[in-house]
Amino acid sequence: MHTVLSSPRGTTLIGPDQPFCIIGERINPTGRKRFQEELRRGDLSRVEADVAEQVAGGAMALDVNSSIIEVLDAGLAAYEGKALVNSVTAEDDRLAAILPLVKKYGAAVIGLPNDEEEIPDEPRRRVDLARKIAEVATGRYGIPIEDIVIDPLAMPVGADTGHPGRTLETIALIRDELRLNMTLGASNVSFGMPDRHAIGAGFLAMAVSHGLTSAIMDARAPQIVRAVKAADLLLDRDPWGASWIAAHRAQQAAGGAVSPAAGPSSQAAGAVSQAAP
Repeated sequence: MHTVLSSPRGTTLIGPDQPFCIIGERINPTGRKRFQEELRRGDLSRVEADVAEQVAGGAMALDVNSSIIEVLDAGLAAYEGKALVNSVTAEDDRLAAILPLVKKYGAAVIGLPNDEEEIPDEPRRRVDLARKIAEVATGRYGIPIEDIVIDPLAMPVGADTGHPGRTLETIALIRDELRLNMTLGASNVSFGMPDRHAIGAGFLAMAVSHGLTSAIMDARAPQIVRAVKAADLLLDRDPWGASWIAAHRAQQAAGGAVSPAAGPSSQAAGAVSQAAP
């Protein structure tokens, strides 16, 4: 099953038989005081620089954050192509507010398996809530099943070393039972820990092997990008290693300055997104 995203720059497919989709996370003013001030002044130079860095690093789509429904509506109306809305939870009022916009603009949507009661620890409960999101989206709003992407919930390993294992179990269950594409905020796993890129690289390689098909991640971090590209190679999603070898040669030619992710697949298709509530 393929989730298709598009922009005037091109089309990106998310699917288990496709190269892992890297969604650049950097265009986010959270915790960036100077960036927030620039945005208030209408200065988009930092946005432009962030976009360039992420695309050069291998981003195939870009995360653009807003938690306001009216802003999401305006962004989708202005967007040229097919966007991925990030995100909707299993809460009834959020489903009723966001899914009509997804349907109206022909977008895809990320579903977070938490509701009014909890962010579940139990993988089976997460799958049940993911199923609810999919059933409401398809049954009540007529959104195609391939346009639903589930976030299996990545929680900080520093808070509980059992969190990553539960996320991996959730990914495998969604792959086997719902057969939906998935994404997650990869940086959440290493939050609060030292050497975050090493943790992120290790976790993402494991997650890809369990069925994760995309991630919102730091496309500027070569160590993390290389990990998912290596996973593509080892899982036979890079025929004959052509992309891996081409990227290595490009890196050598640039004196080691280019991430091995850079190459033919690094043109960003784009994604309009809403920050998780």
